Amino acid sequence: MSGRVGLQEALTLPRIAIENVEPVVEGGRFAAKAIVGQPVTISAVIFTDGHELMAAELLWRHAERSDWHSQPMTLLGNDHWQARLLPSETGRLVFAIEAWWDDYGTYCSELQKKHAAGLQLDLELEEGRRHLRGAINRANGQQAEQLRQLSELLEQTEEQDARVALLLDDQTRQVMADTSERAFRLRSLDYPLEVERPLAQFASWYELFPRSVTDDPQRHGTFRDVIGRLPEIVAMGFDVVYFPPIHPIGHTHRKGRNNSLTAAPDDPGSPYAIGSEEGGHDAIHPELGSLEDFRELVAVARSLGLEVALDFAIQCSPDHPWLREHPEWFSWRPDGSLRYAENPPKKYEDIVNVDFYAEGAQPGLWQALRDVVAFWVEQGVTLFRVDNPHTKPLPFWEWLIADIRGRHPEVIFLSEAFTRPAMMARLGKLGFSQSYTYFTWRNTKRELAQYFSELNETPWRDCYRPNFFVNTPDINPFFLQSSGRPGFLIRAALATMGSGLWGMYSGFELCEGEAIPGKEEYLHSEKYEIKPRNYRQPGNIVAEIARLNLIRRNNPALQSHLGFTPYTVWNDNILYFGKRSEDLSNFILVAISLDPYHAQEAHFELPLWEFGLPDEASMDGEDLMNGKRWTWHGKVQWMRIEPWVLPFGIWRIRPHGT
Repeated sequence: MSGRVGLQEALTLPRIAIENVEPVVEGGRFAAKAIVGQPVTISAVIFTDGHELMAAELLWRHAERSDWHSQPMTLLGNDHWQARLLPSETGRLVFAIEAWWDDYGTYCSELQKKHAAGLQLDLELEEGRRHLRGAINRANGQQAEQLRQLSELLEQTEEQDARVALLLDDQTRQVMADTSERAFRLRSLDYPLEVERPLAQFASWYELFPRSVTDDPQRHGTFRDVIGRLPEIVAMGFDVVYFPPIHPIGHTHRKGRNNSLTAAPDDPGSPYAIGSEEGGHDAIHPELGSLEDFRELVAVARSLGLEVALDFAIQCSPDHPWLREHPEWFSWRPDGSLRYAENPPKKYEDIVNVDFYAEGAQPGLWQALRDVVAFWVEQGVTLFRVDNPHTKPLPFWEWLIADIRGRHPEVIFLSEAFTRPAMMARLGKLGFSQSYTYFTWRNTKRELAQYFSELNETPWRDCYRPNFFVNTPDINPFFLQSSGRPGFLIRAALATMGSGLWGMYSGFELCEGEAIPGKEEYLHSEKYEIKPRNYRQPGNIVAEIARLNLIRRNNPALQSHLGFTPYTVWNDNILYFGKRSEDLSNFILVAISLDPYHAQEAHFELPLWEFGLPDEASMDGEDLMNGKRWTWHGKVQWMRIEPWVLPFGIWRIRPHGT
């Protein structure tokens, strides 16, 4: 094709352009993310040829319904239009933009200018009469009657100024807008918007192994033991308690302590080796308790304000019932042996992966995995942390998440994908509500500021919500292995202040960092043994974590990763940034020393300009960790941070005297 436009085609092409619609992900192929009860700013660049004024409106509907709602868009200037949509329920929405020539608005603009210039307006007034008569022919009911009355009043009015005033009256303009012919009207594509509940954007996750909730390494913890631990987790300010797999653990090639290939008779094995003679992904490891015990745990947690998250790990022990019942769902080697998971030179013979595209696996395997998720939703589970989703087919996730959320829009999926940025973003586009991030490996001021800023920019801001986990059972970051208590406080402050979503794996509050030398792995990993803990042992940071979570809960500016703004501090060891509400009523400054060993001090700038204040203005400050208050005078101030006291400061500020 030449790409040239013929005359007949040109005669039908629109005179209006609707461009740069936001928020839109890949042209509408995927849904942008939104939160129920929080305004979504819909914007576009809209323009036409000539000098005619334009009008535009936002249209939206629930994806499962046919009735559209509408509201006017506002011209901000320079062809930029905007409207704010306030989603009132969870689920998939669809929105579109319509624009048209505002004939009567253009007429009023010209009439107003000519009248102000003192010109004779006979022809212009006749045009106004014809506008009214044309609108009567289009209108019906009350609007038609209102227009007839206006037309008659115009005919009866002789004085020019009075006739002009009538035509320019707000009431006249409104009824004319409501009955507009909408010349050259153009409608955009329909764009999807996935609306989730607030917990998808603002939550604190606490991960624990139920079997370790015990005071004796020889006694397996139970769900009832976990119930006794819940009040302490709530007291620390967590919203979500997350369990690694709670299913029966296989015996074949069971891993021993410290990931050894040979297990002792009393070694519990890795919970990620799912499945035994007791059942598979829809069963419970017998030593944890019964399904009724689990339901009670979920109910008690919910009564305390906690929700339960489960690990969804799509892998099987060689003892999993599916190996016997559905061998066609797995990969087999030429000699008839199972194809185990491998990462040479590592070989994981305690687990085997399903083959999504094996002959005979479709659609049975896909449906069975979907049914596993649906089963646990029926038991009261509302969040799923998905193990390594980037190693599973992308079409599978798009289908499964849509299927589950279509029936249960309250369900939230967390992606555990430590992989390439494009894949991490793609999983967010496919429907994952949250994702693990590279935060774990960002340590310097430059790395952190750059990463926090990147997450605030498109396309990330529209498709990806970062959950800043400070550690996991698999990741013992090098920074935490040697930085002691101040290091743990630094990472806790970065996570809680940097994102609305953060998480920690139990033991973090005790500053556990003992590692296998040279590796980011825990020595005596809880993945392979029962690990009782004394959560009141000296040196813990339980109180500080509770305070950080309380600060987040009390300050809306901190309830999202969005809004991060770095400010000037003359020290490369201090990350200094702000977050604020749109109306500036909640403005938080955060200064975090990245040095766990030495005191750091520096001059820094108060962002007086954000409030429209001059450099010599005064600002009231409040330390949210200890409640102290003071007044700063002038833009340039000074700070000193001593990590052995507290390696960060969190200040709520407002103009002096307000």
